[in-house]
Amino acid sequence: MHTVYLVAVIYIFLPESVKCHGQSMPYPSKTDRETILARALEQLRRQGLRGLSWRSLAVSLGLTPNALYRYFADRAALEAALTGEVSRLLLADMRQTVGDDEPWQAIWSIAQAYLGFARNQPKLYELLLLPCGDEGEGAAHHEELWQFVIKHVGMLSGPRCASEASLALWAYLHGIAQLDAMRVFDSGKPGKELEFGLNAWLTAAAKADEP
Repeated sequence: MHTVYLVAVIYIFLPESVKCHGQSMPYPSKTDRETILARALEQLRRQGLRGLSWRSLAVSLGLTPNALYRYFADRAALEAALTGEVSRLLLADMRQTVGDDEPWQAIWSIAQAYLGFARNQPKLYELLLLPCGDEGEGAAHHEELWQFVIKHVGMLSGPRCASEASLALWAYLHGIAQLDAMRVFDSGKPGKELEFGLNAWLTAAAKADEP
């Protein structure tokens, strides 16, 4: 009884900065979703999705692992948000590359940006291959990327076939990126093979809206 009373008295006279109020560790004042995502992207670049660790991510930010749940419901929510960030980065590359290109040249620029991203950021590119729903973390960035592609494809194919033509282009570029990762091209990177396939797509897209 005396021990309990003594502990209570000591706690009352502790400075407010020392009292935890039920929290095991205070949240650093500069921690936010953007900071967590930026640090997670750093981990992804080094170790890939399989190497992404919830615990090590928290430690690198000066947080306990449980503190991350304040910002993300679970690992799946974090991965979905990271997929959105990767889509945003790829879109930024495409916008910079496309500029004011003519429709056919814009497609070439989109292709170069896509394949360059896949080759230079292979561990981030992995996230673009994950299923992406219409709702939830990252969906808005993914949709913005997709609409950018459809917009430029539609300038060539016409709006009626833009969605189908975009999906065909996306599938072709994904295939080329996978073969490039396997290092199957004689020149070390896709050259004439890319040109042959993309020119065939351009020809088909330009005729897609014909009766």
